[in-house]
Amino acid sequence: MSDRWALGVVEEGGVEVAPLGPDGLPVGPVRREADLVQAVRSRPQVARWVWRATAGTYPRLLAAGVRVERCYDLEIAENLLLGHEGRHGEPRSAAAALARLRGGPVPADPPQRAAEPGSQTPLFEPRPVHVPLTDLIDVYAEQQRRHDATARPDRMRLLTAAESAGTLVAAEMNRTGLPWSAAVHREVLHELLGERYTGGGEPRRLAELAEEVSVAFGRRVRPDLPADVVKAFARAGVRVRSTRKWEIESIDHPAVKPLLEYKRLYRIWVAHGWSWLQDWVRDGRFRPEFLAGGTVTGRWVTNGGGALQIPKVIRRACVADPGWRLVVADADQMEPRVLAAISRDPGLMDVAGRETDLYQAVSDRAFAGDRAQAKLAVLGAVYGQTSGDGLKNLAALRRRFPRAVAYVDDAARAGEEGRLVRTWLGRTCPPAARASEAAAEEAGIPQDEPIDAAGSSTDSAWTPGYASLDSRARGRFARNFVVQGSAADWTLFVLAALRRALAGMAAELVFFQHDEVIVHCPKEEAEAVVVAIREAAELAGRLTFGETPVRFPFTTAVVECYADAK
Repeated sequence: MSDRWALGVVEEGGVEVAPLGPDGLPVGPVRREADLVQAVRSRPQVARWVWRATAGTYPRLLAAGVRVERCYDLEIAENLLLGHEGRHGEPRSAAAALARLRGGPVPADPPQRAAEPGSQTPLFEPRPVHVPLTDLIDVYAEQQRRHDATARPDRMRLLTAAESAGTLVAAEMNRTGLPWSAAVHREVLHELLGERYTGGGEPRRLAELAEEVSVAFGRRVRPDLPADVVKAFARAGVRVRSTRKWEIESIDHPAVKPLLEYKRLYRIWVAHGWSWLQDWVRDGRFRPEFLAGGTVTGRWVTNGGGALQIPKVIRRACVADPGWRLVVADADQMEPRVLAAISRDPGLMDVAGRETDLYQAVSDRAFAGDRAQAKLAVLGAVYGQTSGDGLKNLAALRRRFPRAVAYVDDAARAGEEGRLVRTWLGRTCPPAARASEAAAEEAGIPQDEPIDAAGSSTDSAWTPGYASLDSRARGRFARNFVVQGSAADWTLFVLAALRRALAGMAAELVFFQHDEVIVHCPKEEAEAVVVAIREAAELAGRLTFGETPVRFPFTTAVVECYADAK
């Protein structure tokens, strides 16, 4: 019996299922069944389900206690293949893929819904265009042919499998939630902000700081309005372009200190204050909606809740259940290790394979033992900081690790020229002519991050048009993309391997952010989880980059409170 089955939800209710062969074509009849849960539960032999989108199917299975081992997400695959083909930004839905296959008009993707605070399932899900299972199977078979047509089909298939696995992890984390103490959160807010005033106005401490700012300027100033603050500084004879911390913290003026403190506390109040607590924490869990592969580089985002921007002081409210622990794991020096693996630079692979501090090892080879200079040089090569001292540091790095520097230099040149740039597995950075968005944070472009009063903005940061960036900025983004994107590919395998390792335990994956993962587990399982994380990182390195001497260690902490991990 086939271990790969296609599944499609029937418009009038029920599901259709069919066994598939290695080529993606049916090897048995399409069967119609009345219940999704029963259709999956009755086929434990299925190793991989092929379906339209995990987000539209898996939450219903999880609610019934049904766990799926593997899946193939057709819409995730379509997005990756479109990018690889230089068609980034075209509609990625199954209906759009079918229309392209049949030569018909291509429908636009439905708009992304806003997350429902405090809810595990949306109240109003945009209704996608229905696609029968026989048509989904045709799309799947065509996607298999498109995978074969890529320059490195084996890597592209790995990427699609990893991204699909990521959708399962995201759905499971969305259902599980992050342990959260509302009582501790309220204590922290009272400690930082003071009493709440009726009517939803600013709490006491913010009101006091606002008054201090006004007194310092000698007139009424609204510190929550940047334009008001800029004008106040101008009247005081100080010219500033914005109220960003890096621009005003060195100014000698009595308003600076209370203003910076106001900005810090105001952001906490707006993004993670009492309203946020009411909206996003339920039954002892913070419940954001994780979206796998939400950025061009493959990094995850969350749809609402600000989960990827939790200040350390607020992390005090992230507390394990009684008798349980949080295993918090951070990948060590991930970017240079990934650069070593993708560039195959012998010298950098050598230092990345040692059980010593990577930056110190680089400094011993190229910077006379100056670790700080070595770190600046390596990160400068990745992020494109190649002027001034950065240029001198890069030259020293190039002498000792020429293949590594050449790798990112080549990517930058391709980006400047508007060519496609790919990660190790084949995730593709769009060319200037076809791109729509690229993360400004990842491109190194500073910005103020707007956020609404409920803290419900998407965590993917403000994003400018990638095509609108000048060639030099596109080059910097492409230079960073090949490293950060390959790192995102690696972390998907870490999550998939860790998910499998935890399957027989009570432990649960509850949080993931770029290079950090949190597992919530009984105290007795903590050490086994630490081992599982280490082994998952090692396996992910081999799966993603093949056999190399590069090590991908994690620093782990077993704590009762998230804030104690760092």
